[in-house]
Amino acid sequence: MTPPSWFMALSAVLFAIGVAGVLIRRNVIVMLMSIELMLNAVNLTFIAISRALGSVDGQVIVLFVITVAAAEAAAGLAIIISAFRNRETVYADELNVMRW
Repeated sequence: MTPPSWFMALSAVLFAIGVAGVLIRRNVIVMLMSIELMLNAVNLTFIAISRALGSVDGQVIVLFVITVAAAEAAAGLAIIISAFRNRETVYADELNVMRW
């Protein structure tokens, strides 16, 4: 059986990659994918701890997180498509839609 520390280290690396993707990249689609990567890193942590403790509570939480992530992805992509139709760009620096 693999120790949970390996999964926690992998989760930390994935989360760091996701944070770097959100902070460095300006493409909104890449930023959404980085947020999804961070959510999956947290899910991996929940599963690792749940498995180590012999409980299913972490797996239930992961099910809810996946559901919320799917809704977030659908709403985020809809907003991005709408902004792209108005501005014809997907770069966060150029999408200042709230300005007049």
